[in-house]
Amino acid sequence: MFSKSLTQAILLACLAISTARAAVPQISIKGTKFFYSNGTQYYMKGIAYQLTPADPLVDTEQCQRDADLMGTLGANAIRVYHVDPAGDHTGCMTAFANAGIYLLVDLDTFETDIDPIRTSWNQTQFDAFAAVMDAFHSYDNTLGFFIGNEVIALNNQSLAAPYIKASARDMKSYRDSKGYRKVPIGYSAADIAELRPMLQDYLSCGTNTSEAIDFFGLNAYEWCGPNDMKTSGYNTLNSYAENLNVPIFFSETGCNTVRPRDFQDQGAILGPDMDSIWSGAIIYEWIEEANNYGLISYGPPVSATVVASDIEGGFSRRGTPTPVAPDFTNLQKAWATLHPKGVASSAYTPSITPPACPSSTAGGWLVNGNVALPSLGQVLQATTTGASTTGSSTGSATGSSTSASSTTKGSANGGKEIAGMSAGLVAVMLGFMWFL
Repeated sequence: MFSKSLTQAILLACLAISTARAAVPQISIKGTKFFYSNGTQYYMKGIAYQLTPADPLVDTEQCQRDADLMGTLGANAIRVYHVDPAGDHTGCMTAFANAGIYLLVDLDTFETDIDPIRTSWNQTQFDAFAAVMDAFHSYDNTLGFFIGNEVIALNNQSLAAPYIKASARDMKSYRDSKGYRKVPIGYSAADIAELRPMLQDYLSCGTNTSEAIDFFGLNAYEWCGPNDMKTSGYNTLNSYAENLNVPIFFSETGCNTVRPRDFQDQGAILGPDMDSIWSGAIIYEWIEEANNYGLISYGPPVSATVVASDIEGGFSRRGTPTPVAPDFTNLQKAWATLHPKGVASSAYTPSITPPACPSSTAGGWLVNGNVALPSLGQVLQATTTGASTTGSSTGSATGSSTSASSTTKGSANGGKEIAGMSAGLVAVMLGFMWFL
């Protein structure tokens, strides 16, 4: 009797998991757009969600609380920067699926990301990326994977771009070799004026689609307070995106230099000015931290020296989410008025071809055309003697900081805090010779 009861319990549990994973329609890419499986175009109203440095998707109870409030807010996506592939994510993924919320997850961590200073794409990184894909590919509400976040954070670090593209190539190959659903794989870029639009074009260029990214995310914080398409620079971003052959969206946005945040940019992104090109935005961020980007808090801040299981950096990481006023309400009101219809998949025939691979430019983009991608295990080595080799890395890409996203991000999130470096550009320019 006990054995029979246990068997029935296991079957019911499996059925519950299966039902949860099918609670939302899958989303796929066609041309430059995302579509639900019923053919309706999908637009992102997302939130950056990284409560703890390790993995916010293993606490089912907390995910349920947050998913409920995100539903009230009007969100339909979250972005998570770091996860533990060994964790049990079923409860959290179910909670978000039940709220109609999809997941964009970064495959890398601070330990496995592609480093623009000592650039490589190796087996350890591959295995770590693959483990995250293994853990999340089967959930219907997994929207996509990022193979990097702001890897190139300075204008002269573009020699790392072939390594970003190589990781996309290899992870797409791994996905397909395992017979997984074709969950799209893309990149999240810092907004660097000197690299527009070369980076997005390079990552998507070429006739071999197996080597190109499936989507491009931009972390941009240009629209601050009262603004418009011209004064914010969004008209420039729009013009650069017009001829991109893959979906593009804001993988981080939500400037807070003008308080309170009114999120006027959402009216542009999800309105007639941009919704024919862009697929929405991820607002930075869910939890209140020292950076003052939070939409909710789990309690008042405490001393940064306080040590507790649910406290980090002086802020609670668990509890009942309380909206931060008036930012939460402002975003809720903005999203409530924005319902772009887009186009039906059946009526849409993609016509944009891959862009030309950009040529190198003085003082900016350093990769010249459609260069051969590095193989797994290859290392970029720039030297001051004019030679470039592959092997153990000793070179560096250096330079001054540029107009990258000007955010001060908290310790739990996935943003990189890279200060400007003082050494000259000569090493990078010499390293560029490796690609010629």
